[in-house]
Amino acid sequence: MTLPLIDIVGYFAAFLTTSAFVPQAWLTWKNKHANGVSLGMYIILVSGICLWLAYGVLLQAWPIIIANFITLMLALFILAMKLIYK
Repeated sequence: MTLPLIDIVGYFAAFLTTSAFVPQAWLTWKNKHANGVSLGMYIILVSGICLWLAYGVLLQAWPIIIANFITLMLALFILAMKLIYK
């Protein structure tokens, strides 16, 4: 069974936008500080990601669900590091 083109685009977009958080998470973990991370921005971002995840669940849209679940985990990690390394 092949995926429709619309799902392929969704999964690829999800991969790119989600993977964009990995370098920040790694750098924060490696350097044990989050000086360049805006606390306010990440609080708003995490709230928005939660809503996107809820939206994906309501639509039963797996590209949205998977991407936003992983993105939420990465963003929460960065937010936690910001609070821990104050």
